[in-house]
Amino acid sequence: MTSTDPAEQAILGLLTSGGAKSISPSDAARLLSGNPDNDSWRRNLSPIRLAALRLARAGRIDILRKGRPITPDDARGVIRLRLTADPAAGDPVKADPAT
Repeated sequence: MTSTDPAEQAILGLLTSGGAKSISPSDAARLLSGNPDNDSWRRNLSPIRLAALRLARAGRIDILRKGRPITPDDARGVIRLRLTADPAAGDPVKADPAT
């Protein structure tokens, strides 16, 4: 399933480019804004965070706080985003039944 939402595309584009295992929502906001030299990208933080919630609820990404997955309902404060780990690949965070 391919997203047509620009905020979702920015998140997924950064995560699938292979450069980093996780990203900050501000990375996607900057990309969505065209990587400006000023702080104008900040206006895109809210759409990026909302897109991250949609993608997490759809099971496409994980929202992390302090390196651990959290539910979309708990996504407050400083978070990072990563592609949803494949349990078949033996991701230790997903394999731990306590999380």
